[in-house]
Amino acid sequence: MNINVNKIEEKAVVALTGRLDTTTAPELEAELKGVVAGCTDLTFDFAALEYISSAGLRILLATQKTMNKQGNMVIKNVAPAIMEVFEITGFVDILTIE
Repeated sequence: MNINVNKIEEKAVVALTGRLDTTTAPELEAELKGVVAGCTDLTFDFAALEYISSAGLRILLATQKTMNKQGNMVIKNVAPAIMEVFEITGFVDILTIE
């Protein structure tokens, strides 16, 4: 998985490429610690994300909880296969997906 972060002041866009799974989730989790600090507007771009596992869902949930306290979090460009995972798990009711 590749992680591309573009942070300007309190706004950040995190674009993910590849697979977010048990192997790559710790890397994203570590990266997000620095990104979320002082961030009030966080956007995930999933245009190139091919797969997400429960480990990835856990990170999104934890990040959403943090962002609920300090700002907004949005997920954009979600592929149909990943949207299906969000729907089956009920994450469509928890996350803001555009």
